[in-house]
Amino acid sequence: MAPEGAFVSLWALVLILVAAVAHASWNVLSKKAAQADHVVFLWLVAVAAAIVWSPLFAGFLLVTGTVPSRLDLLVAGGSTLLHLGYFVLLQRGYGTGDLSVVYPVARGTGPMLASLVAVLFLGERPSPAGVAGIVLVGLGVFLLSGGLSRGALEGVVPGLVVGLFIAGYTVWDSQVVSAFAVAPLLLNYLGEVGRSLALTPFVLGARRRLIVPVWREHRFRVLGAAVLIFLSYLLVLIAFTMAPVTVVAPAREISVLIAVVLGGRLLAEGDLPRRLLAAAVILGGVVAIALG
Repeated sequence: MAPEGAFVSLWALVLILVAAVAHASWNVLSKKAAQADHVVFLWLVAVAAAIVWSPLFAGFLLVTGTVPSRLDLLVAGGSTLLHLGYFVLLQRGYGTGDLSVVYPVARGTGPMLASLVAVLFLGERPSPAGVAGIVLVGLGVFLLSGGLSRGALEGVVPGLVVGLFIAGYTVWDSQVVSAFAVAPLLLNYLGEVGRSLALTPFVLGARRRLIVPVWREHRFRVLGAAVLIFLSYLLVLIAFTMAPVTVVAPAREISVLIAVVLGGRLLAEGDLPRRLLAAAVILGGVVAIALG
């Protein structure tokens, strides 16, 4: 009979694989809505998420007796700004680039840049595996670029910029839930509310007339993204309580392969074999960084 720890790790892997599918799936929904006004779409998603997940948040506050402090709100505000930049730039990137290019570049360069930040500013030293991982991510991005053709750069450049924000919120959020001891669920929900509030002035101004048309055309994508964005992150957090980071983090990035397959099959994006190879190289690099 397998030891109990093995079953725990197995369930953690199941959760993280479901989270990877959910994460790639909401990106497909976002890509399908890429031609809509990106600010209005993101505002609708944030508002819908704040409403849909409010019972869970209320239950958390009642059960734990948690009352957000000023410091909680302050550090959550910093996280909200980083995530806001991530979502806005990602949605804009999907307006010009393919999902199967933007997504793996963003997901790959995020951990790579986060590792570089940790080395430069947090005093960490990469292992040989970590260095190899950084090189592999760079190689995968180059393969996705197709030799840096102009068409491919339309997806690579937005992915790289989004990767900067992924690195930023990865480093920041890790400090928020560890050094500042903010509950992950609290941080996650406050982020949804914060994004909706931050975007409200832009939406209720010149974009007010677009709210109803965007909602009518993309309401199922809005609701789907509102559920999947929150759910994918929540499953990751649960997995972190069941298994070490070295198990969870590499498994999470399987979403880059899922996204490339979904982009090729559901969105009819071309050159699937090369993009799958490049995504696999990026995935290998992320795994090496995590294990290093």
